Amino acid sequence: MDVEILARLQFALTIMFHYIYPQLSIGLGLILVVIESIYLWTKNPMYLQMAKFWTKVFALTFALGVATGIVMEFEFGTNWATYSRYVGDVFGSALAAEGVFAFFLESGFLALLLFGWDRVGPKMHFFATLMVCLGAHFSAIWIIVANSWMQTPAGFHIVGEGMQARAEIVAFWEMVFNPSSMDRLAHSIIGAWLSGAFLVISASAYYLLKKQHIDFAKKSMKIGLIVALLSCVLQVFSGDRSGKIVAEHQPAKLAALEAVFETQKGAPLILFGVVNTKEKRVDYSVSIPKLLSFMSFNDFNAEVKGLDQIPPKDWPKVAFIFQTYRLMILMWMLMFGLSIVAAYMWRKGTLFSNKWTLRMLVTSVIFPQIANQAGWVSAEMGRYPWIVHHLLRISDGLSKAVTANQVLGSLIMFTILYIFLFLVFLYLLNEKFKHGPTDSKPTEVYQQLHTYVKELNNEPRN
Repeated sequence: MDVEILARLQFALTIMFHYIYPQLSIGLGLILVVIESIYLWTKNPMYLQMAKFWTKVFALTFALGVATGIVMEFEFGTNWATYSRYVGDVFGSALAAEGVFAFFLESGFLALLLFGWDRVGPKMHFFATLMVCLGAHFSAIWIIVANSWMQTPAGFHIVGEGMQARAEIVAFWEMVFNPSSMDRLAHSIIGAWLSGAFLVISASAYYLLKKQHIDFAKKSMKIGLIVALLSCVLQVFSGDRSGKIVAEHQPAKLAALEAVFETQKGAPLILFGVVNTKEKRVDYSVSIPKLLSFMSFNDFNAEVKGLDQIPPKDWPKVAFIFQTYRLMILMWMLMFGLSIVAAYMWRKGTLFSNKWTLRMLVTSVIFPQIANQAGWVSAEMGRYPWIVHHLLRISDGLSKAVTANQVLGSLIMFTILYIFLFLVFLYLLNEKFKHGPTDSKPTEVYQQLHTYVKELNNEPRN
């Protein structure tokens, strides 16, 4: 096989597998902050139990995220040496900022989060939880800033020529706040919140179906549903803004995502169909007239640039990303619809006993995972054939010394290793869920203790 295809396949495998875990860590970090905030406010021991349980799940996702992320840094040097030299100044600054602002913040308070329950006070532990949560978010910031620079480069100039050319930063904050970075960051962070929320919802629904840890599951479910609903609503505005940025700065990507083969005014939004790249049309399509023009430029008659204005050699893989983009949207629709139904049933008092809905909620954990993966595939393949938009082609970013056999050998090795790690992750996660909260006690005891604490706090002092 071609070395470029193998190198791209290997990086896609490693980054897609790695991406499972950071988004869960970011989402669970937010959930933990919410739970501990409620505990500090109510002093209800059940929320302390919840915080301890979900901290253990967070630790598992955090550990896998760190372990699987290391490999990608080596791939830059082995498979993509020319690319690494080209963007080294940009990525070096962003990754250094991640180490200063994210890694030390996150790792510095991680021990307190995991082992400080009986060693520090509740407020100090909450502060540690908040810092770990912020650290996880800051880590995402700098990775997405670096990736967004590849989509919409800014704040740099090129030094050197030919194979020795490289991008050099001339305005750090212009690089950080490049045209797409903040919108892509918001879109990715909200997607991570959805991953954490639906993991909590799924586990809570499982316990309710099994009639185990009932009070724990109900309270966890309520928190997960609130975070999921708010995130789904926020994702609408974030997605709309991201689409407008793509329309403005990456018209070829927009044309590929929406299968716009001919430049036109008042372009329709195709809801679904089968892309026929050879004939340059979408078969069996259902569309809404002029909606794409309005969504892209706030004008029903605005002109949308088509692929007819892009050289065929610079076309993204239209048929593939057209479908992955719609898969992402479909998953959002399922998450939002299921959250609305569950919230309505919660309000009516029927959610926790409706087995059909609970079964759907158990399976919902996969929806944000599919959405996030499909979204990243659409975004990254939509940039094809550029590894840095309009500056460096993918084929020019490869290492010149690496051979196809070397990449294939490492690809097979990583595939086996990652499958093994994923199976271990699923096994450990399943064991934690099957075992449940380790320090759980009968609900009645917790309620009695909670009542006693309230009475003690209200008792007049002599």
